[in-house]
Formats: sequence, structure tokens, C-alpha cells
Amino acid sequence: MKTKSSKSLTATNLRPFSSILVDGPERAAARAMLYPVGFKEEDFKKPIIGIASTWSNVTPCNMHIDKLALESEKGANEAGGKAIIFNTITISDGISMGSEGMKYSLVSREVIADSIETVVGCGGMDGYVAIGGCDKNMPGCLIVMARMNRPAVFVYGGTILPGCLTAATAPANSPNIGKDLDVVSVFEAIGQHAAGKINDAELHAVESCAIPGPGSCGGMYTANTMASAIEALGMSLPNSSAQNAVSPAKLDDCRRAGAAVVNMLKQGIKPSDILTRKAFENAITVVIALGGSTNAVLHLLAIAHAAKVKLTIDDFTRIGKRVPVLADLKPSGKFTMSALVAIGGIRPLMKTLLDAGLLHGDCLTVTGETMAETLANVKPYPAGQSIIQPLDKPIKRDSHLVIFRGNLCPEGAVGKISGKEGLRFEGKAIVFEGEEAALQAILKGTVKRGHVVVVRSEGPKGGPGMREMLSPTSAIMGKGLGKEVALITDGRFSGGSHGFVVGHVTPEAYVGGPIALVKNGDPIVIDAEKREMTLGISAAEMQKRKKTWKQPKPRYPRGVLAKYAHTVTSASEGAVTDKDLKL
Repeated sequence: MKTKSSKSLTATNLRPFSSILVDGPERAAARAMLYPVGFKEEDFKKPIIGIASTWSNVTPCNMHIDKLALESEKGANEAGGKAIIFNTITISDGISMGSEGMKYSLVSREVIADSIETVVGCGGMDGYVAIGGCDKNMPGCLIVMARMNRPAVFVYGGTILPGCLTAATAPANSPNIGKDLDVVSVFEAIGQHAAGKINDAELHAVESCAIPGPGSCGGMYTANTMASAIEALGMSLPNSSAQNAVSPAKLDDCRRAGAAVVNMLKQGIKPSDILTRKAFENAITVVIALGGSTNAVLHLLAIAHAAKVKLTIDDFTRIGKRVPVLADLKPSGKFTMSALVAIGGIRPLMKTLLDAGLLHGDCLTVTGETMAETLANVKPYPAGQSIIQPLDKPIKRDSHLVIFRGNLCPEGAVGKISGKEGLRFEGKAIVFEGEEAALQAILKGTVKRGHVVVVRSEGPKGGPGMREMLSPTSAIMGKGLGKEVALITDGRFSGGSHGFVVGHVTPEAYVGGPIALVKNGDPIVIDAEKREMTLGISAAEMQKRKKTWKQPKPRYPRGVLAKYAHTVTSASEGAVTDKDLKL
């Protein structure tokens, strides 16, 4: 491995923070507190390595991470560190989706980042491993790594295995028999049920077997998207993003991550050496090639902000013009993440992108090697596989992540346009103040072919919390309206959403953005080729409506949601909460 720093590796250099905490007679009380938690005399001369675990029984995504944390502890201790395991929170998008509780989802990203910073800072930890397994704890871990700039490695908790509905467990003639199932399958089954395509027994059969055990949601949804992006950033070990949650490979990944942090200390490598502009371009490239979640836009902007790297939504357009979609993965495609794991994960894809000049090979990684060095011996995918397409026969020749502009979204909006639903949609607005009203209208049949469903007052400030619209988008797909109905929102989408959908509409309704002025029946055109989203009314009419608009009262006057709404920025800036701090 290459040595990043030529500094002499004294004990103090390896212990820049823990030495302050525990060295010297005046720190005897601190040492006394650490003996009962497992420290021995010799441990006080070792670097303290934090193991930030997002374990909880709140969600299957994280239910196994306590055991993974123990493996990282072993790896750090065997490499010469002294590990301390601590926990932070996690929430479940899948459980809270479509409810008021989902407003806490994006908020949790900030809480997780702040809580890890609090423990690492207070505990004098010289470096740390962070293990995440669900949508928001992953970018939360990266935000704090960028912010604190101490040696750190991210470990992905791994993907779940698919569920399967068999003829023995399903009602006869069920359309879901034999299909790989996951949580999105359940949301779409709700739409099938509302459309009369399946009955109560069939719906119950799907919900009973869709989630077979530990791990993150099994398609190229937000968790697997962000795991892949983090590996492409260089902040996790090679192949960490493409391992099953319950596997020997994942246990080994965790052990090696603990050792890697100690090695970073010895080499003088910090996140700021890794999280460069080129690294973020690599992450965007890999997300596009995989057909990843729109949430990657929001989270990569936030991580870049923490790393003090200038990144904007327009960078996604620039890179997207030359990077194709190659992965046939759910939700728009056929395959689950576990199927990609079985053929080698994302490393052969990254090698293909590198060889084509689409990745920066000179970016440093947590291994101490460059990205090109880590990919040098990667073998290609096995012959005959159909999950990852060749560069000359892509699924889509440019990015599925489309950044829209126009009089309806002057500061930008983010669409996930695979091409299967078409590249242009023109329809009449049907407007809803919030997700619940939209979902009920879709399930009851009020939403018809040709409608553009407008779900507003769901932005970072207005929600607050920018809920994901998986329930209404899945209901649209389940009712067979995926090509006949579009949905736009100032909220966001789950990585499991697909169809003609555009989110992150900015400025949001709460601050008087144009989406707040849309009325039922207004013509809306969404043009993915021109990257424009327009409201078909005159500028004079828009101004007239603006004059009569009044900002609604905050929905939450106190508590964490009130604090979040007060500090959060626009989605087009990553919905960060510390941008305007006057320091």
C-alpha cells in the first residue's frame, strides 16, 4: 500500500485525540471510567477506534448490525487499536412510508450525523468505523466523516435476499407467484388490490413473505444506491456495497474495515484526501450506470457540502450526458441486488467504466491505494449474464436522473426517467395538499389517465421533512397507470419508485414556489429530452396567483421537526441544516 504521509509515526500522531483524553496524571479519572468498560493498562497507549453501529430492531435493514459491529471491533483491536462500540439511531422508511412518521426520515440523516460527531468528539476517538444499513443512516455517516475529517471507513450492512411467493403458499393464479419479492412488491400489491387484480388473501400472502430476513431493501433502491456511491467515493472497502447482509463476505468486510482505520492512521489518510471533486464525479457516474435512486442527488450534494467540495445539481446533468444506464435492476428493471452480488457486484462494472475513461482512476481510497489500483485485478462478469449490459448496448444511452428546469421548477427538480414510461408527458394537473390525499384519490379511481398528480406541501420546510412518495407511485403502478399518469412533488421519492415521476421541485410550495400556484386543470408538460417542466399559464397569470398566495403556518411549532424546518435549505442544495450558520 502507498504511504500518504511521511510524518514520523509517533504514538501521539496515532493518538491525536485519545492522548488528550487519557494521558497524564490529570486524566486519571477518565482512565478510571474506562477500566470497567474493558480497557487494560496497555490499551491506553493504543489509538481509540470508535465503532458506530446503527443497530436496532426498528427495521430488518439494521437488525443484524450489532453482530457486524463486533467483527469491526475485532479487526480494529487485532490491528493495534482499542475499539469502543457505540450506537446511534435509525428509522424505517418502509414502515413509516405514507404516514406522518415519514416526516422524520430525512431529519434522521442530520440527527445521525450529529450524534456520531457528538460521541466521537466527546470520546476522543482517533478514527472510527460506521456501519449503516438503511437509507438515511448511510449518508448521515458520510456527512459526519466529511465534517470531522478523522480516519474513517464506512461499512454497508448488506442487501436482503428476495422473498418468493410459491404456489403452495399463494392463492391459485396469483400474478405474483414465482417472482422475486421485496418491500416495493408489497406497495405495488396494494395498488393491485385496489384495482381488483388481487384479493385479500393474495395481498396477505405477498406481505407475509416479501421480507425474509435481515438486510436492506433488495433492488437498486436508495440503500443499495448509496452503498454503491460510497464505494465509488472510495470511503468503503472494495465490494462492501455488493454483499448479502447474512454472509461470510460481510463479516470479513467488517473485520477488515476495523483494521483499515488503524492503517489510515498510520498512513496519515483522512476523508479530505479521499472526498475530492473527482471522487464525487465517480460516485455520480456509478449511480447513473446502475440506474440508482433520485435520493443520491440529495445525499451526494449534502456529503459534498460537508466535505467543502463544490457540487451542484447541474453536475448530474453534465455527467449524465456521457454516462449510460447499464444495470437491469429493480425497480425499473428485472433483477435484485442479490443477483448482482452473485455475479461479482459492482466492481466489474467500475472496471468497465474506468477502462472507458468514465471513472477517475487516480482518486485515493480508504485502502491507501488509488481507485485504479483497487480495480486492476478485477475480473469481468461471467459470460452470458444479462444483469449488466455492455457499453455499446446500454439500457439507456444517457442518465435516467434528469434535472429539470422551467417555470414550474426554476431552481430545479429531479426526475427518474428510465425511458420505459416515455420521454415526454403532457397532461392536466390534479392537485393535492399532501401525500395521503393523493394516495386515496389514486386508490379510489379519482386519478385518471392523462392526469399529472401534483403532491405539494411536502418539501423540506413545508412537510417538514420531504417525505418519499412510494405509496402513491406504487399505487399508480399497481393500478396499471404507469404510462398514463405522471406525478410531480416538492417531496422526494423512494429508490423503489418508478414511472413518470419528478420530485425535489424547487422552490417548494411552502416558500411560495410555482408549485404552490398550480390549480386543478392547469396544463403541465414534462419533457425529459429538453429537461424542461412547464406550467401552461401566462407569466401574468402566474404573477396574479402569486399576489394572493399566503404562506401557511408551520405544521410543527416545537420539537425536532420545527428545528429542522427552521434550519434546512432547499432540496436543490441537498437539504442541509448548517449552510447558513454565521461563524
